[in-house]
Amino acid sequence: MKIRQPKDLKNVELPMQLQVSFEKIYQMISGFASEEQKDHPYHASANIMVKEIQKYPELITGFSDLSLLKKYEDIIDLLLENLFPIILTNNEIKAATMPFTFTSFKFTERFENIIQNAGEDYDLRIRDFEEGTMYIMACTLILGLVYNTHIDLKRPFFFDIPDKTAGITKHYRVAFNGDFMEITPTEKAPKLTEEDIKILLDNFDNPDVWREKFPPNSYIFKGFGIMNLFDVTADETISSIRNTLLEKHDDSINEKLQKDLREFFNIKDLTTGFSLFDTSHSKLESTRIKKSESLILNDECAINCDLFFCDYILEKVFHQTETIAISDVEKYGRQSDQNFFYKRLKEKNIGSILLIPIKASNSNDLALIEIASPRPYELNSLNQQKLKDLIPVFEAAIERSADEYQNVLEATIQEHYTSIHPSVKWRFYEAAENYQTDIFNKEEDIKLDQIVFDNVYPLYGQSDIKGSSIARNNAIKEDLTTQLNLGISVLKEACKSEKLPIYNELMFRIKEYSHEVEIGLKAGDEIGILDFLKREIYPVFNHIKEINSELHSLVNTYMDRLDPNLQVVYEKRKAYEHSVTLLNNKLAKFIDSKQEDAQKMFPHYFERYKTDGVEYNMYIGQSLTKTRKYDDLYLYNLRLWQLQVMCEMENVAHTARKSMEHDLQVASLILVHSNPLAIKFRMDEKQFDVDGAYNIRYEIIKKRIDKAHIKNTNERLTVPGKIAIVYSQDKDADEYLKYIKYLQSKNQLGEIEKLELEDLQGVSGLKALRVEVIYQKEFDSQKTITIDQLMDEFKA
Repeated sequence: MKIRQPKDLKNVELPMQLQVSFEKIYQMISGFASEEQKDHPYHASANIMVKEIQKYPELITGFSDLSLLKKYEDIIDLLLENLFPIILTNNEIKAATMPFTFTSFKFTERFENIIQNAGEDYDLRIRDFEEGTMYIMACTLILGLVYNTHIDLKRPFFFDIPDKTAGITKHYRVAFNGDFMEITPTEKAPKLTEEDIKILLDNFDNPDVWREKFPPNSYIFKGFGIMNLFDVTADETISSIRNTLLEKHDDSINEKLQKDLREFFNIKDLTTGFSLFDTSHSKLESTRIKKSESLILNDECAINCDLFFCDYILEKVFHQTETIAISDVEKYGRQSDQNFFYKRLKEKNIGSILLIPIKASNSNDLALIEIASPRPYELNSLNQQKLKDLIPVFEAAIERSADEYQNVLEATIQEHYTSIHPSVKWRFYEAAENYQTDIFNKEEDIKLDQIVFDNVYPLYGQSDIKGSSIARNNAIKEDLTTQLNLGISVLKEACKSEKLPIYNELMFRIKEYSHEVEIGLKAGDEIGILDFLKREIYPVFNHIKEINSELHSLVNTYMDRLDPNLQVVYEKRKAYEHSVTLLNNKLAKFIDSKQEDAQKMFPHYFERYKTDGVEYNMYIGQSLTKTRKYDDLYLYNLRLWQLQVMCEMENVAHTARKSMEHDLQVASLILVHSNPLAIKFRMDEKQFDVDGAYNIRYEIIKKRIDKAHIKNTNERLTVPGKIAIVYSQDKDADEYLKYIKYLQSKNQLGEIEKLELEDLQGVSGLKALRVEVIYQKEFDSQKTITIDQLMDEFKA
């Protein structure tokens, strides 16, 4: 007799001593052997059995020595014969066992075959076994049998048993029959009261309480159990597939799905694939493939379905969205004139395949799930029917995937096109919740809340590229001059081959245009010159190309210098725009990274714009935050941070000059506004703006200040190499002088100028501090001072 016991349960601690006993079977047999049952057909055989069992009293009284199971193997087999009928031994998966340790000693033939096929190293192990829980489960059994307090703590037990032949793992659920056992307390067992039982019911997660009420080995278990196993591989696989598909998608989803489907179809080398087709076009030609881990595609981004698939697959899969089985790929190839799809299947060594189309109801996506075997007829129209339970799972997963993808697109649009700053999102969520609540309650006159933040302090700054208009005009002039000179060169060479006066006349007119460009461009000049070239010069060039190969080559050289889209020489402008883009990106990336640091100090609203340079708005105040307590200290900290960052942005721009084709410099400006104001989200413009007539003055100053001159001079306030700080109240100047003095001590700022500004339209009385920036020789934008360091040093 083979005895099997999971290694991890061999020494498990329990509140009871386990003893194997066949007393209940003996009592049943004794009943048949009694005089009252003398007419029963089992009476004679039962008398023989009773006499035989009585020779081995320990089979009745019970024993803990498992070696006796081997010693009494014959008589035990005889005792259990009615429980293990020969006629069912190849059908049932059954064993006689001891509860809680799963020590098993009698098996049906089918059970034996399953264990042997699992391999010699397999140990009959329960899935997700927890030793502490097993102790409490044993206690609840005692409560039920001894104290008649029934607690439903039943949980299913599963064995995951490898099938070496099929190369897969099968799953079995355990059902336990306890009709042949009894439990009795020993002298060590405390007598439980109603209060004790109530304490136990409230302390499931406290093993010490259970051990106190049920000390180890304080009860005696006598008997055995019958363990029945049921193959639930298909159910487990469906559940696993459901969990896999409903999990957050990652790179391993196809691998997990393939493992599950191998068990489901009992094919150890089954393979799976997945692709998502965008079928938004009326025809399936050049269908875009949005995601592909496909068996039948080779990383294509688009395919012509009409050419790739045969008409049958196009109709069934893509139009009728029906699952189809190709049970023999070779036979399919003969019937479909060996189309591209057949050839691809042969390349992939596929003998049979199932194609499962799933159409998402909320999008134009069609998901194609591919299940393939290298052998013909292993996948066919019969085992295709097994998928009926899985199709709803696939459909739910595709619907969810389409929803998630749509959410990703929405999030991308919001982040990059209609971004709402994280610091104020909470208020938009509140407004959305109020709106949805009103809809749910069927309120009348439902309106979205106005998003307004009162009593916030603004901070404004800009790093403007100086002389950008002049630099852009110079680039245009140079490109136009180059293009005109190239035209003259072509005409000069044409004169050598053909002495035509028209060539000289055209050269004269080109030189006139070139002279006008040199003097200075006026509005419409560039368009006029290009129109002249297209109307007067290019038709002549078409004639010149026919004269000889040298002129043909010269005309081609001219045309090659033109931008293919704009049809103009675009070299200096391209270099200028590349330099502007490079500088803008560096400045924007730098302040964005520093902003993340500043938000940790105190949440505040921040918005940034790229123009010819970078400008930004910040607002800070109590109304902007839902959880933090505002103090003016945070405003002062943010102002110091802004000045520090302006110094660093000046250094970023200064360092970038080394890598730019155009030498561009920035002029920095900070606008100080001491009075709090209100900002309101404008629904039509989808952005925040100041609210109220009085606060409009602040916006007017922002728009005009960078063009302001110093009073009684023609000198602009903003100049490269210096930071201008504009204010209207002397207390603001006193505050910023402290910050400047601190940064001077760090050798970041130099000399200070105190200036009065000319009156602007609608604004007067503005003043400014202008401070020199000291550029760092080895400036590293990755190693700038953090706001925490700044605060610590400033406090010190």
